[in-house]
Order: sequence, then C-alpha cells, then structure tokens
Amino acid sequence: MFLDIATITLESGKGGDGCVSTRREKYMPRGGPDGGNGGAGGSVWLVATDEMSTLLDFRYRRVYKASPGKAGGGNRRSGPDGQDVVLQVPCGTSIYSGDEDTVLVDLLKPGQKLLVAKGGKGGKGNWEFRNARNQTPMHAQSGRSGNSVTVRLELKLIADIGLVGEPNAGKSTLLSVVTAARPKVADYPFTTLVPNLGIVDLGDYNSCTLADIPGLIEGAAEGKGLGHEFLRHVERTRALLLLVDPSLEPPRRALDVLRTELKRHGRRLAELPFAVVVTKLDLLDEEGTAEVMAAATDWARDHGAIEVLSISSATGQGLDKLKKLLLKLYHDNRPEPVD
Repeated sequence: MFLDIATITLESGKGGDGCVSTRREKYMPRGGPDGGNGGAGGSVWLVATDEMSTLLDFRYRRVYKASPGKAGGGNRRSGPDGQDVVLQVPCGTSIYSGDEDTVLVDLLKPGQKLLVAKGGKGGKGNWEFRNARNQTPMHAQSGRSGNSVTVRLELKLIADIGLVGEPNAGKSTLLSVVTAARPKVADYPFTTLVPNLGIVDLGDYNSCTLADIPGLIEGAAEGKGLGHEFLRHVERTRALLLLVDPSLEPPRRALDVLRTELKRHGRRLAELPFAVVVTKLDLLDEEGTAEVMAAATDWARDHGAIEVLSISSATGQGLDKLKKLLLKLYHDNRPEPVD
C-alpha cells in the first residue's frame, strides 16, 4: 500500500533531576556535597533512507516518545541519558511544521537527518552549587521538560522526468515498455491509483528515472479525479512530458487542460521545461497523424514546449527518438546541488 502523507507527534524525553547528596565516609569529616547531575532526555530525529518508498509505517502509530534521562546519584555520578528515537523516512520527504505550509527541511539524500525534538537538559546536582560562602548546598536542579512537536510528512518522489496526461493517455503503458516497471494497465480510466517509478536505459551508461502519476482531468484543482493529489510527485523532476491521446479528444483541448491544471497546482510545475508526446500513433492513419501533429506543433510553439514527438508504445514506433529526447531533457536541466 502506498501512503505519501502522514501527521505525527514527536515527544522528546525530560531531563533527569540533579541529586542532593553529601559524603559521610569514615575519616572524611569535610566530605561535603557530591550530588551528580541528571542525564539529558532522549531526542527525536528523522533520517532519510533509500530503503523505503512509502510512509506506510506512520499510518497506525502517530505518537513517538523518547525516554527521559535518569536522575543523578551520589559520589558525583551523572544519571544516564535518555535513549534517542530515530525514525526513518523515504528520501524525498518534506517535513512541515504542523498544519502550516512552512517547510522545515527536505530530506533528499540518504543519511540526511533533522533534529525535530531535542531532549530536555539534565538538572545539576548539589556538587555544582558549592562555593566559598555555601560549602554544603542542599539543593539541586530539576531536569528540564522535553518538547512535543507535531509535524506533517509529505513524500515527493525523486525522479528525473515526469509523465503527465489525461486518463488513458498511455502513461503507464509507456512506462512499462521503456522501463522494467510493471504498473497496472487497462482500457478504462484511472487505472493508475498511485505514482509509479521506472528507470530508462538511455545508452552509453546513461539512465534516467520516469515518474508516472494518475491522470489529470479538467477541474482537478477543485478535487475532481486523482491527479492533483499526486502532482507533488513530479515537483522535483527536471522536466515534464505531456502525453496526449488523439483518439480521446483534439490535442489542443487536452494540452490546454494539462497546462491549466499544472498552473493551478503551483508555480514550480508551471515553470518546468516540457515536451509534448502524442501517443497511440498506431490508431491513426497517415492523414490523421499529419493533422494531429500539426495541431500539437502549433500549440507547442505558442506555449514554449521544447519538442513535439509522436510514438506508439504498442509497436515501438518513435521510442528511439523519445529516448534521445529524454537524454536531452536529462542533461540540459540539471537540478541545483543540495547542501
């Protein structure tokens, strides 16, 4: 099961109390205070890993608590620190502050981590309070409380090129043909219910990752269909391929819908470089192909598309040109390095 949004509460541990103690050993009349400090409370960390691809682990458990620090002891013994809680999340997870849209951090690389809730500091024992005027202090410091933080996790898949199109535009079929991925393919709308990833071999030791998301329909921004719910998964791509099935409706109409919904989702997607791919070429005759390509080319010229291609995933027609286009998009649109 795929889960890409989760809200969890993280609680760090309370610091241990300092100890009040005095030495009463034989032959040591001036032993004085020897109370140790309390241990620090455990902290809560989020760490990115490439061994996970979903937030499903957070579906049933929503609260995570680190253990408290232990109290100090006599003979200046410090209490043990509380144990940290380290939660693994998939690479590509954005951490938001509660219900706000403030991003605390994007965990993109394996091993990248975020300290979400720091453990409380341990209290000082009476040994720390001795001075020339008060050589036998009989008070200690209590440990500080931990923090409770609510965060929202949003997984955004890390892919190089995103496939965007209306339902049944041929996205999943294309992904299954050019990669080893096996998404569900059928002749009815919305067969893709979750995002899918696949790696394309572009030759000469080059490869790129394609992301296929559920189809976009007009009005998706108002909650129709599934596409807008998953558009976050192509936010980090270098470029987009807008796939159009000419047997469903005229290319101009379909492309206008796709661009409108991308703009409604947010500025990032609207600014990504994109190319137009006309699919299911095997369903058209020569005259129909020329007419469709002319309409798609005119639209692409008006809207700044990089290129227009026609393919057939069923027959393999145009797939070599498509791979050359993917290689161009991959190399010409390198992302900024992540610190």
